[in-house]
Amino acid sequence: MYEFTPHAGQSSAEFHEELVASALALIAGERDPVANMANLAALLWQAMPDLNWAGFYRVIGGELVLGPFIGKPACVRIVHGRGVCGTAWARAESQLVADVHRFPGHIACDPASRSELVVPVHRDGAVIAVIDLDSPLPSRFDAADQAGLEAFAGAIARHI
Repeated sequence: MYEFTPHAGQSSAEFHEELVASALALIAGERDPVANMANLAALLWQAMPDLNWAGFYRVIGGELVLGPFIGKPACVRIVHGRGVCGTAWARAESQLVADVHRFPGHIACDPASRSELVVPVHRDGAVIAVIDLDSPLPSRFDAADQAGLEAFAGAIARHI
């Protein structure tokens, strides 16, 4: 069984570097994108404290379709440009939201969610998926988390 354990006292940058290395080690040699997304969602859930949802939405047929995740049941399809995930996809850029209740058009799958970080996964110049992290804590995510998850997304793009 694979396990990622952050070290006490490590910086956010060190944590995210180790997270990327662990992700690549976890999915090395596996060609199935769904299996890889499932393990990566589990890794994010295990490694990052204070989450109530971690997973993927995949770009399929002009909409975001729910992929592997950990958390409460979620919205299955999201329209381009709608909510935090749809906005990240439409703008092809990360969305760091300190208070989801103040985000116009937020889709509330879990009313306990207070903050969200959504990072697009780019391959060959297109967004192929988004990584979605939700937390019950306001302002749970910061710029270091965003940069770290953007590096994570870049590293895993060819594996999902």
